[in-house]
Amino acid sequence: MSENKFSATHLFFGTSSSAALGGNFTRHRTIREINMTRLIQLAALLLLFLTSCQTSKNETAFLRSRIKQIVSDKNAVVGVSIIGNNGKDTLSLNGDRRFPMQSVFKLHIALAVLSEIDKGKLSLDQKIEIGKDDLLPVGFWSPLRDENPNGGIFTIERLIQYSVSHSDNTACDVLIRLIGTPKKVEEYIKKSGINDIQITFNEEDMQAKWENMFQNWTTPKAASGTLKLFYENKNNLLSKNSYDFFWKTNKETTTGKNRIRGQLPNETIVVHKTGWSGTNKETGITAAVNDIGIVFLPNGEYFIISVFVSESKENFDTNEKIIADIAKATFDFYTTSTK
Repeated sequence: MSENKFSATHLFFGTSSSAALGGNFTRHRTIREINMTRLIQLAALLLLFLTSCQTSKNETAFLRSRIKQIVSDKNAVVGVSIIGNNGKDTLSLNGDRRFPMQSVFKLHIALAVLSEIDKGKLSLDQKIEIGKDDLLPVGFWSPLRDENPNGGIFTIERLIQYSVSHSDNTACDVLIRLIGTPKKVEEYIKKSGINDIQITFNEEDMQAKWENMFQNWTTPKAASGTLKLFYENKNNLLSKNSYDFFWKTNKETTTGKNRIRGQLPNETIVVHKTGWSGTNKETGITAAVNDIGIVFLPNGEYFIISVFVSESKENFDTNEKIIADIAKATFDFYTTSTK
């Protein structure tokens, strides 16, 4: 009988009852040890993450202090958003405040047009006729009009280059008409994931009244978020052809040479878009001197920077220098040997 019991026990446990119990206990202990090891590893990783975040926060505190120092004695409202260190560093000053974009919105218009191109509704080589009556009058910035006083035929590719690289107002409004209305641009950007933006007017209507510009606004954080979203292009918002063309066009920007790139080494690659309101003759206030872009560092990394200068009683050169000083401080921060 004992042999039969043993046989039955052996059949179910693979050994004697006492041995089975001992083996069971050993397995339970081993599982507990594995779980404890995993908990310790997770705790260590969490501690490392929290320490990294705190270290990053402490380091960017120095840059924040430097930026505050730059703007402290300026009679202007300055909005700043910076994303650096592979997205680990985020810093802002008035980051959620609404600022008039002025020509910065031409970047968003180009994105919306390229989206229609990627859908097959338009094409870069599609030719658009611009009559003399379509040209914005003197007083509006328009190299296209100055070079073609009687109008002409232009590809969409060339119109985007005029609008983004040269901030041309005629080309800007033609591009908006191609896809519908300014609201169509706003809807596309919001659908892409950026909510803090409003685009109500094209260039001609925006400049018809001083107060109209304030209906075309974004925040510094949203501006940097837009750049990050479309540069990383994780959701394939742009095709490869549109992506390459878009960033090449921003790299070729000819306006605002004394803003983001103003104090950077000549060889520094900067892709950016500028905006400017002019100065109100009655109040002496400049509502917008802006520049948003991506600055590429010598080590191959980059940082995203958006600076909006508003409600300024400073002169034009000082307003531009505010942006240049902030960009240079950020560049130095990310290229110092201690970073």
